[in-house]
Amino acid sequence: MAHLILARVAASITELKRNPMGTLAAGGGEPVAILNHNEPAFYCVPAGIFEALMEKLEDWELNAIADARANQGEIAVTLDDL
Repeated sequence: MAHLILARVAASITELKRNPMGTLAAGGGEPVAILNHNEPAFYCVPAGIFEALMEKLEDWELNAIADARANQGEIAVTLDDL
């Protein structure tokens, strides 16, 4: 069965166990697909990419909240409330 691998570099779990940092470095700063019996099991993602991904997810969630609130109409606020 064919499997979609969303990384340019792939390594086996055995390679990861043997040299974890070397396996991650082989990705050249990009995610590395870790294969178990030639099927993707998980991805090793460098910290910088993971942090950027989490920021994008947070932005996406905040935009969804802002969009929902934009459609609510006007809200009465007094200076004392501020």
